[in-house]
Amino acid sequence: MGHYLERQDTYEPTRPGPQAETRVNKTAWQQSLVGLVVASVCIAACDDGYPKDPSAGETLAFTPDRPDREPGAGDVPVYRGNDPIVAEAQQRFTTGLDLHVKVIRRTCSPNDGVCHNTKEYPDLHTAANFLAAIEAPCNVQAGTREGIFDRCERPGDRFELPSSAVQTGPLEIGQLHYIPGEKPSFSNENPPTPESPGLHLVLADPISTDRTEVWTGGRFIRTFVDDDGLVQDIAYQTFSTRWWILEGGRRLVGEVNQYQADEVTRLLDVGVIEGDPNMNGVFGARVADPVALMVPGDPESSYLVARVRGTMEGTAVPGTRMPLANQPLSNAEMLALFCFIEGLNGVPTRLDGPIDYVGCTYSSDPTNLDLYGEANAVTWSGRVARILEVNCGGCHDAETPNAGLPLSGPDVYTALNAPSAGRPDLLLVEPGAPERSYLYMKLTNASGIEGSPMPTSPISGWRPLATDDLEAIRTWILAGATVD
Repeated sequence: MGHYLERQDTYEPTRPGPQAETRVNKTAWQQSLVGLVVASVCIAACDDGYPKDPSAGETLAFTPDRPDREPGAGDVPVYRGNDPIVAEAQQRFTTGLDLHVKVIRRTCSPNDGVCHNTKEYPDLHTAANFLAAIEAPCNVQAGTREGIFDRCERPGDRFELPSSAVQTGPLEIGQLHYIPGEKPSFSNENPPTPESPGLHLVLADPISTDRTEVWTGGRFIRTFVDDDGLVQDIAYQTFSTRWWILEGGRRLVGEVNQYQADEVTRLLDVGVIEGDPNMNGVFGARVADPVALMVPGDPESSYLVARVRGTMEGTAVPGTRMPLANQPLSNAEMLALFCFIEGLNGVPTRLDGPIDYVGCTYSSDPTNLDLYGEANAVTWSGRVARILEVNCGGCHDAETPNAGLPLSGPDVYTALNAPSAGRPDLLLVEPGAPERSYLYMKLTNASGIEGSPMPTSPISGWRPLATDDLEAIRTWILAGATVD
């Protein structure tokens, strides 16, 4: 798929005012002063990152090259229906570049050196990087094994024991890890365990042999497609040692002598591809083709969308929802993202081209993309739990929650029925009394709270919830704060 940026036609903006065509000679310092004034006017006139034509009474000394941002401009029709969400999306996010500047960059990579701005994969802080995320693999930098999604797993490299005592071909590697330490004296009476020092391999299929150990050079093999389109295998590393065959041939443990530690380190640095890196017994690539960050034509199977939603086609995605600590995506923003990805199918990728909201299937009912659940429901599962998860779950996740308070995951409701750590004299949620519920007090910056109000933003500090979200939480507490 070709990725490119294409400029629109240029134009010369006209300037009103009696001095519009006046040109005078200026000294160097006057020219600098005028440049500063014009720059200030341009900045002041900016709207969502795009400069407007300033009425400065001067003819600018350059010809601006700006895209045509009229809704529907180009080769897609203009939406003229009465759905306010679609109309808002078309007005605010006319092009893919609008989507990147106003949604992706704001939520995922607002600050240099943090999150997905030159720190973590995928880097999304430039338009080119956003384009590169199309069809790019997911979970390249998952952080922990538990954070890897099964549908991101790729076919693993293969391993072979070329010994006459072991009748088998190359087998797919599920996991590979090294446990350092002094090599014990293993024997048939004292074989290695999964916790023993050594090089551990878990295979997708068992080795067929009656042997419990064999001394040979184990070969690591990778399949690739060469420049002529032919599928080739390459044995990129060999490690010679005594291999112990355990668990019915599914686990191998290679002894690592002290002089071999550097060799094992070099092997791991190669980046051996594991077929089951999250170690849950599911080889994702055997179940279905691995998904990408953005799958052209299929937002439902795009990992970027799944991390925003927390699920992919009904399956929970490991890790907290994105974005962390930033304003969640609104309905119009979700629609823009879905329609952009759906519109990538079968056409060259361009960011400055218009998003087709008329042809987008999600425009028929964009409320289905609401991250908060049912807009009019004030039940725990219908709305309140999702408000807390989307806005607070990044820091108060289920695994390592700030202040020991999980606001996402299965234990949230139980945790909210306990006293607050900051104010032990107050319950986090007191049924019927939002003003005495410490959670609601923190959300509204009420007097008497400890520390800062919540939720927080890395850019602006306190980021108050939307009025309707706060009202939903208040209504739920007043109604008794029941689980449903």
